[in-house]
Amino acid sequence: MMVNPADTTLSGALADATERALAEAEIRLPPDVLAVLRRAAATERDEIARRELTNILENIALAGERQVPICQDTGVPVIYLTLPPDIGLSPDLFSGVREGVRRATATIPLRPNVVDPLTRENTNDNTGAGMPAVHVTPGDRLTVTVLPKGAGSENVSRIGMLLPSQAAQIPRFVAETMLLAGGKPCPPVILGVGIGGTFDMAAALAKEALLLPVDTMDPYEQEICDAVNALGIGPMGLGGDTTALSVKVKRADCHTASLPVAVNVQCWACRRATVEVKR
Repeated sequence: MMVNPADTTLSGALADATERALAEAEIRLPPDVLAVLRRAAATERDEIARRELTNILENIALAGERQVPICQDTGVPVIYLTLPPDIGLSPDLFSGVREGVRRATATIPLRPNVVDPLTRENTNDNTGAGMPAVHVTPGDRLTVTVLPKGAGSENVSRIGMLLPSQAAQIPRFVAETMLLAGGKPCPPVILGVGIGGTFDMAAALAKEALLLPVDTMDPYEQEICDAVNALGIGPMGLGGDTTALSVKVKRADCHTASLPVAVNVQCWACRRATVEVKR
């Protein structure tokens, strides 16, 4: 999606782009996510599981027709910015994104999900201390990517500091994560797996993996996906062939004595959208 913002300031342009990206992500799923859901519905052998997948696809279609969010948990916005060389890192970037989230909360509308971690007081606009999370990387264009993340799947995500000798046990660790999660994250899920880096990097890699196309997997990702589907948890935890729609892995080099592994669980509604800001 391309944006020619009416507001010529950088902050205003980013606010507009963030609002538009959130509207796109909350109402429509990307083509690759729709493709794996349709593939699962066509190949699922369990009758109840097929019905659940059919219900999911009908839900997606109705959301598009009525221009409403796909799920009542509209999540918390996770934001990824790419900055070209001529744009420096400034407070305007973050204030623009926050303003876009505030607008989107009112206009889409989004459920206000952001609260103080201890008092649980709601900010009522999905912004707050440290929120939304904004990740910045260099690029050749100014873009805003949003990844709304619901709590049901986030709550069962997991990180482990494995030993280097346990590399072969990574598929088991991922499958065990889903075994512990069961039906809580509204399966079928998409799993982002981060391998390597440091404790915090592994978690970031796992979430970034959810931005990758999910309609293809390499042999290692397919091996992990097969291990998860062998659990038989199935759509909505009611049993069936399809517990995971896809597994995506991102890696980074790590300390010789360390092997961080993180699993970021995502429900079937892998919502994401990118808007390029044309200046």
